[in-house]
Amino acid sequence: MRAFILERYGRKHGAHIADVPEPQLRDDDVLIQVHAASLNVLDSKIRDGEFKLILPYRLPLILGNDVAGVIVRVGPRVQRFKVGDEVYARPDKDRIGTFAELIAVKEADVAIKPKTLTMEEAASIPLVGLTAWQALIENAQLRKGQKVLIHAGSGGVGTFAIQLAKHLGAFVATTTSTANVEWVKGLGADVVIDYKKDDFEKTLAGYDVVINSLDAATLHKSLRVLRPGGRLISISGPPDPDFAKELGLPGFLTLATRLLSYRIRKAAKRLKISYSFLFMRASGDQLAQITSLIEGGVIRPVVDRIFAFDSIGEAMAYVDSGRAKGKVVVKMR
Repeated sequence: MRAFILERYGRKHGAHIADVPEPQLRDDDVLIQVHAASLNVLDSKIRDGEFKLILPYRLPLILGNDVAGVIVRVGPRVQRFKVGDEVYARPDKDRIGTFAELIAVKEADVAIKPKTLTMEEAASIPLVGLTAWQALIENAQLRKGQKVLIHAGSGGVGTFAIQLAKHLGAFVATTTSTANVEWVKGLGADVVIDYKKDDFEKTLAGYDVVINSLDAATLHKSLRVLRPGGRLISISGPPDPDFAKELGLPGFLTLATRLLSYRIRKAAKRLKISYSFLFMRASGDQLAQITSLIEGGVIRPVVDRIFAFDSIGEAMAYVDSGRAKGKVVVKMR
């Protein structure tokens, strides 16, 4: 089968399309014929080697963390799905590889595709949807009437998180560039800070939750907008000791996460704010709940561009540019 593979870490080395063996099917797997897959900043970070210590992939590696397609085979222990089902998923972090014609995914990580979405729209959802769900619902336990700041509102996670937070009844602020101010208001944001004109940390105050996906400077500034008892959740790092414990990392890597996050954890503790790093996990059950929200018209996908699979290198370059509004998708079939 054809796949987009990484043979050496680093952007300058690139990745390329090649013929590779079809995936092996485990007893509790479904084999998905990939119709569409979306790109994430995570794919670029993996390509560049930023996660090679905590995610020690064996190269060559097929990239890709989102998939929508049709089941063409099921393992003997599979109970919830059958051949012909249209599904979507974010595979487990240890079994990525959606930029290919086929992928084997654990049954527990898969959900039936929303009937109201095309394959391309469905492929845009899993990683960002699960990230927003786990940040806002699991971690922050966001409630009606609370105030949340979601950075980078025009990005993949931001566009989904704004809609989910509004559904939960929260007051939502976000940051974006001048060109996207009115657009993110259309997604439901109550307050939009144009980062090219204003400093969010001087404008906002008394917030219950901040979801950060940007750099370290933004992370530290975000402490200033939170009330005592508030929560600062970062999906862009630095990883903390709880994350190391969750992944079962060896002692030297646990120490590394402690050192990397020391400054932000200390600053947060001084202000009586909790800091946590979120690396989302695959979950078919949560994805099924997201499906219900999509089919109910609560959340709509935001797809910026769709590329042909043969142009996936160009698609990755577009994601790297940081100009995408919502998600970038590659069409496999």
